[in-house]
Amino acid sequence: PHYSSACLGAKCLLSAGHWPLIIGLNITPHSFCKMSLWWYHAASLLVLESAGGWSPLDSDHYQWLQLDLGSRKQVSAIATQGRYSSSDWTTRYRLLYSDTGRNWKPYHQDGNIWAFSGNSNSESAVRHELQQGIVARFLRLVPLDWSEEGRIGLRIEVYGCSYWSGVINFDGQGVISYRFKVKKMKIIKDVIALRFKTSESEGVILHGEGQQGDYITLELRKAKLLLQINLGSNQYGSIMGHTSVTTGSLLDDNHWHSVVIERYRRNVNFTLDRHTQHFRTNGEFDHLDLDYELSFGGMPYSGKPVGAGRKNFKGCMESINYNGDNITDLARRKKLDTSSFRNLSFSCVETHTFPVFFNATSFLQLPGRANHNTISVSFQFRTWNPDGLLLFSNLDDGTLEISLEDSKVVVRINVTKATGNNRVDLSSGSSLNDGQWHAIRLVAKENFAMLTIDGEEASAVRSTSPLTITTGGTYHLGGKGHPDGYFLQTPFPPSQRSFQGCMQVILVDDQPADLHAVEKGTMGAFENVSLDMCAIIDRCMPNHCEHGGRCKQTWDSFSCTCDGTGYTGATCHTSIYEPSCEAYKHLGRSSDTYWIDPDGSGPLGPFKVNCNMTEDKVWTTVMNNLPPKTTVTGSSRERRTVLQVNYSASMDQVTAITTSAEYCEQKIAYSCRMSRLLNTPDGTPYTWWVGRGSEKHFYWGGSGPGIQKCACGIDRNCTDPKYDCNCDADHKQWKEDSGLLIYKEHLPVSQVAVGDTNRPGSEAKLTVGPLRCQGDNNYWNAASFTTPSSYLHFATFQGETSADISFYFKTSAPYGVFLENLGNTDFIRLELKSPKVVSFSFDVGNGPVELTVHSATPLNDDQWHRVMAERNVKEAVLQLDQTYKTSQLAPAQGHTRLELFSQLYVGGQRGFLGCIRALRMNGITLDLEERAKVTPGVKPGCQGHCTSFGMYCRNGGKCVEKYNGYLCDCTTTAYDGPFCNRDVGGFFEAGTLVKYNFMPEAVAGASRDAKILMNELTPHEVNLTKEEVAFSFSTSNAPAILMYVSSKTQDYLAVVLRQNGSLQVRYNLGGLKEPFAIDVDQRNLANGQPHSINMSRVDRSITIQVQTLSPFKQSNDPSFFPCLFVCAETGHIDPILIERYNTPGFVGCLSRVQFNGVAPLKSALRTATQPAAALPVSYQGKLVESNCGASPLTIPPMSAATDPWRLDNTVNRDSAIIGGIIAVVIFTILCTLVFLIRYMFRHKGTYHTNEAKSSGESAGESADTAIIGTDNPETIDESKKEWFI
Repeated sequence: PHYSSACLGAKCLLSAGHWPLIIGLNITPHSFCKMSLWWYHAASLLVLESAGGWSPLDSDHYQWLQLDLGSRKQVSAIATQGRYSSSDWTTRYRLLYSDTGRNWKPYHQDGNIWAFSGNSNSESAVRHELQQGIVARFLRLVPLDWSEEGRIGLRIEVYGCSYWSGVINFDGQGVISYRFKVKKMKIIKDVIALRFKTSESEGVILHGEGQQGDYITLELRKAKLLLQINLGSNQYGSIMGHTSVTTGSLLDDNHWHSVVIERYRRNVNFTLDRHTQHFRTNGEFDHLDLDYELSFGGMPYSGKPVGAGRKNFKGCMESINYNGDNITDLARRKKLDTSSFRNLSFSCVETHTFPVFFNATSFLQLPGRANHNTISVSFQFRTWNPDGLLLFSNLDDGTLEISLEDSKVVVRINVTKATGNNRVDLSSGSSLNDGQWHAIRLVAKENFAMLTIDGEEASAVRSTSPLTITTGGTYHLGGKGHPDGYFLQTPFPPSQRSFQGCMQVILVDDQPADLHAVEKGTMGAFENVSLDMCAIIDRCMPNHCEHGGRCKQTWDSFSCTCDGTGYTGATCHTSIYEPSCEAYKHLGRSSDTYWIDPDGSGPLGPFKVNCNMTEDKVWTTVMNNLPPKTTVTGSSRERRTVLQVNYSASMDQVTAITTSAEYCEQKIAYSCRMSRLLNTPDGTPYTWWVGRGSEKHFYWGGSGPGIQKCACGIDRNCTDPKYDCNCDADHKQWKEDSGLLIYKEHLPVSQVAVGDTNRPGSEAKLTVGPLRCQGDNNYWNAASFTTPSSYLHFATFQGETSADISFYFKTSAPYGVFLENLGNTDFIRLELKSPKVVSFSFDVGNGPVELTVHSATPLNDDQWHRVMAERNVKEAVLQLDQTYKTSQLAPAQGHTRLELFSQLYVGGQRGFLGCIRALRMNGITLDLEERAKVTPGVKPGCQGHCTSFGMYCRNGGKCVEKYNGYLCDCTTTAYDGPFCNRDVGGFFEAGTLVKYNFMPEAVAGASRDAKILMNELTPHEVNLTKEEVAFSFSTSNAPAILMYVSSKTQDYLAVVLRQNGSLQVRYNLGGLKEPFAIDVDQRNLANGQPHSINMSRVDRSITIQVQTLSPFKQSNDPSFFPCLFVCAETGHIDPILIERYNTPGFVGCLSRVQFNGVAPLKSALRTATQPAAALPVSYQGKLVESNCGASPLTIPPMSAATDPWRLDNTVNRDSAIIGGIIAVVIFTILCTLVFLIRYMFRHKGTYHTNEAKSSGESAGESADTAIIGTDNPETIDESKKEWFI
């Protein structure tokens, strides 16, 4: 190639910024093997704004332009232009750099080999600041794309500063010892910085240790950087203080890497190449106790064998600094011990290999010996892919294939002879796709083949199968070949996919491959390979898989396995659990144990809690491991017994609950016998407890902060009035001080120190209950935006590589911006674009991206809707209401960091009308309410939760609004629980009866509950033409009356079990000779199993459903009056019905009993403490609330004394005389009933006739309608009705 150079005299002034680096610049254009086709300009014409430029004759992907900066420089920016006044420019290019002009390294950014955007014309300059500044002497620009109108054209300028540092070459033997000024050092703060480069994957970089077991070691292991540090520990010796942290990967690439270790006490920042890990050392101590020295380059030389087989470092280090001392300069001035070096060199000795980089379309062809009877090939490779073709060769009479299959090396030799085919298969190694260098050696000759991996004898695999070898003379590495055909056509084509990775130290037929000659084109051939460079990238370092997700990678990409982490998404960023029990309740969940994740995508992991959903509150309970009434003895004020209280969650996790809760409590109890609790002569309590933040507290349960008292001291009812705690009286009898700790900023209790149980007869028992918290302020934190121009502003959102946003909104407006945050060009925005469309848009430097979800129904329905958006380096996701979801993959190469500078605007500067609630960004809930209090046009809180959550109130429960949420009012239902879905049932013993009287007279002094019950059924709500009845029962006894609705007249409704256990419904509505009976189910329902009955009557139509049977329907009986005629005062009871079905009476369980909007059984169970006269409901006998899960199998007969249905007529079945009297009485009653029925029929008909005349209605209408509609003040009071269970 041609060279030209010029000195353009630019200076680098650090104080004035970075200047162009064109000092003694050598510019080398090159085109791999096309040596005679150059066309170039002088160096002075290649700089920006010059009248010239570089343009190779051939515009293809083999061109590059190399710059020699004369010495190592710190490069910070690069700028390009097209060739002057032409159609030639470069639109995209890569940047390579090197110290020596060999072993090139591509510039990396955002986890990829970066492609810079170039020019779109020949005149405008495009400058790029390097995010990762580089130090190099040689730069190489490789054009990737260029002008469609012309060809490659380039003018260039590089910006940076001079660079100098002292370098020390370590030969693997020598160690530099930095001796301390005193023999033993107690170090509380360390700052260690250095740069290193090596081609070795193992080696100790620095080490120091002390006789007490403290140590610090920095070393390479498998080309990763491992820091081990131990400051010591009290428990189990120093082993508990051991801390080990690994970072980096592929550090044996023979390029410079920068390391900084900063330690203050137990806090450590460990930085490698600008990627920092923060961690805290194990153990309890803060000082690093080292003896004598700190060694660089290996373990200290002491005549002892090197620990654990560790190798010394072999490579170069520069800029070594320890706590302000320049180790390199001290070594140069011979102020340090370097006696272990054979020949100490202050320049870096390059141990250069010639790597070859293969992509999916690459191959390398090398010549070998033809017609030879032995194959001998070896090479090193590194890759992330488990499969790929490593080497292929056509033998004279067969094929040779070496491939990577399922992370193992597989060799296949096929030889075709006239006498038959010989085949040899060898396989060795495992997990060879770990990115490390692995060596392969294959030797094959007559009747023998051997494969060895990494030079280990244990890996050698041999074959003595019949084999005759005749080499073909050509070897193909790294691919299947080219469409034009570089592989010979053969009956055994390569079976594996192309190899992606690097190879080096290639030997073919025992001869090293001359890759320099291949590069010059004088031997072999290649396609799409990068010579003298290994562009391998560890996409799992740094690990983008969050929360413990496992990173897996191939050559092109990585993926995260999130199983068992509690998180989901492409990078395991989003929690799969709800943040609180409150959130679970509003998903319709009932009380149970749940996993919660209070900070969502934040650093806290999920944990289990007990959630108790009551009617109006949600309680979160965290258990601890301290047994109740733990005995404490042998403690004194000088030597207290400390009881540790550990919880089922970490302290940080528990703190997250208490911080967001509305209220927390924790019971603490101290049972004592001659053991004083708080009060002491000098005021320091005998016993105290430790809460959050390891803070001691001197108050007890039932008291408050700053008040050194117990609950009895607050209430002034202690055993001894002179003391403020029962235990402080020091009595010999057992006493107790207990109460609730409710100051949530102090909770939970983590320790209790007991200090007075060492005297004779002294003893104490301690109980610390679970932590119970109610409510979740984060979940209900809301703001209402009342004007289009109103918004809230917060600090800039920090979500560079991973961001998630979730919130609830409700609005009646058709559009609006929920939130946005802007940068210079980057931005992130969430908005309602139309009534059915939510949009998530952002730009991280690759151009705007927008995701939209379309709802099937309008979103401006003034109901709550949930939006969740996430962006990470892999993808972007937008989800609406857990129903609609869309995602978009991130580009394979491009910017990944979201850089924002402005404030975060919630509500948007472009307007949003409505409410936003529970806004959480990267696990942090923004306090909308607090900011809304001081912002015009925005109000804290938001009403109207029932429009969204009312559907969770089941079985007729009514949704009631609260400031923070809602509750379900189950008063008028037969159910209970937070969602009115828990059955209310009662177990009936022999003689138990529940009676409900509709509209009793109000009683003075009746309670509020009683008045509510009395107002359940107002006169205008009575509808005598229909009934709705529902209940469940279980019994093993028949016959039985399940329900009876009576009236003053003979009208009644009864549901009975007959003697055979079948179910019958009986109606008597007047005008009939006998009650109307419906045999619903002929099966025996008195089988101890639960059965449900739902019955509905409208006019003449009755629908009855039992369990899951098809509805039974009875309709349009002309003799059936469609009205239940109710009575006044005392209801009439059918004696025949009672006599027939009430022996021995109902014994079993009834639940969810409901009649026309009244729940009599629930009312009886819930108002047992109210005065009987004040309530419409009463019961006799023993009624026990039950879940109705089972009923007794045997039922004793009921005595007459306990029979609730016992009539006034005294019956003695043992007396024939009394029996005769009973028969006469029954006959008389039957006659009277017949007379009354006929009279009532005539009476109703008369009203019907009169009403028809006055109103003009047809005579075919119901007679009952006339009775109910008349204005006659003497009309029978329809509001008086009784029913019995």
